Amino acid sequence: MEAKTIPEVVLNSGHKIPNLGFGTGTVPLPPPDVLIPAFIEAIKVGYRHFDTAAYYGSEGPLGEAIAQALDQGLIKNRSELFITTKLWCTEAHPGLVLPALKSSLQTLGLEYVDLYLIHFPVRLRQGSKGINYAKGDILPLDMKGTWEDMEQCSKLGLAKSIGLSNFGVKKISQILENAVIPPALVQVEMNAAWKQENLRKFCKERGIHVTAWSPLGANGAVWGSLAVMDSPILKDIALKSGKSVAQVALRWIIEEGATPIVKSFNSERMRKNLQIFDWELSESDSEKIKQIPQHRGFNGERFVTEFSHFKTFEDLWE
Repeated sequence: MEAKTIPEVVLNSGHKIPNLGFGTGTVPLPPPDVLIPAFIEAIKVGYRHFDTAAYYGSEGPLGEAIAQALDQGLIKNRSELFITTKLWCTEAHPGLVLPALKSSLQTLGLEYVDLYLIHFPVRLRQGSKGINYAKGDILPLDMKGTWEDMEQCSKLGLAKSIGLSNFGVKKISQILENAVIPPALVQVEMNAAWKQENLRKFCKERGIHVTAWSPLGANGAVWGSLAVMDSPILKDIALKSGKSVAQVALRWIIEEGATPIVKSFNSERMRKNLQIFDWELSESDSEKIKQIPQHRGFNGERFVTEFSHFKTFEDLWE
């Protein structure tokens, strides 16, 4: 089967991003001998945009897959791929951002990433582990100082574009107040059951692109829900249109102007998730999708504790 060609979007940095990404983070993370072949298969079938993070533990296997894909001639050069990684909270301190990116680049075996994101609007004490944080572990993020370091990563050419992940409107505004280089992109949980309309409107007005993690609801054992995949509305549209529920859910995100980050290590589903660019939802179907009840899948409860300055979920997410 010939590899699919994915349309691209131009970011405010001037760089192009493929309008469908392949996610590499999952819990529990499979071993490298499972991940590397899955990532190579994704390249074979047409994925060119890969999303990883220092926190995921998938940077190494992804880097190895890229090296093997080059050796096998699946891609001619590194520039054919768009690679995103993220700054974890324990390194979200002024002075630690650049070393953290250099560490990620070493793990990936790359000279640069196409996009570097602040993973959460949270700073953790260096050395903090796990998800149960003690007193003094969760600190306010130095928005100005941390973003200045992100800008340095861009100026040095180590990150072609820089942006944010899991930031709400107020926190994006705080970044914009001092930014010399504005965020090119904001990555948030977004799907038909969590539409993020206010945030997307805000970002569109400011030329910031949105990517959607959990585009299918992340119906895993750790968090998430079946609100997307079990939606009677999406099932009805899928049946009527001869598409899968996943294809309908992903197509909706595309038509809303965002870029979904899909995650499947199953070859058949990888291919099906690519088949969303040669058809459209009808106007009536789009109206029906507006009726789907809204529910956030990931509430970030690890950051909202008695020891945190985030006393409520509203403090974290707005």
